[in-house]
Amino acid sequence: MSSSPSPVETPTASAGRRGTGFGIVPATEADVPDLIEMIGELARFEGLSEELEVTADSLRAAMFGRHPAAGALIARIGGEVAGYAVYYRTFSTFVGRPGIFLEDLYVRPSFRQGGLGRALLVAVARIGVALGDGRFEWIALRWNESALRFYRGLGARPMDDWALLRMNRRDVAQLLRTPNHYSHD
Repeated sequence: MSSSPSPVETPTASAGRRGTGFGIVPATEADVPDLIEMIGELARFEGLSEELEVTADSLRAAMFGRHPAAGALIARIGGEVAGYAVYYRTFSTFVGRPGIFLEDLYVRPSFRQGGLGRALLVAVARIGVALGDGRFEWIALRWNESALRFYRGLGARPMDDWALLRMNRRDVAQLLRTPNHYSHD
């Protein structure tokens, strides 16, 4: 029985597009400082800096530890780190197969409008296809009209009937402290 690639292996994403001047490769532990820096840049752009909890140690453990929870791709242009994508595996009961979720797609402002965002997105999509995934999903902020136009132009469709719900660690702790009022008769 052959083993399938792990959630963070990138079987087809390591080759950059020829002639475009950039390369996209799987992130390594050495890339953690650059990832942390760009995650901070993305948080500032989105107005969410106060939500940042990530540290180099937590990111290293999540991506390169014993049981990696996510993978990342790094884009470079002329040796400079220009952007990144972070993804992880999901599962759909409706499709009956795993999927891939794009957690972050970020291209530094000075490298935008050159096809790098599309190339990163395509690289993640190729990982999902290589793994036999049934879906490719991500979330965009409603106010980021340029991103929404970009994604729609690629053929993505908004899931307007769905609401994103979230509990942070504090919320989960509160949930666990709340008595369960379920009883079976």
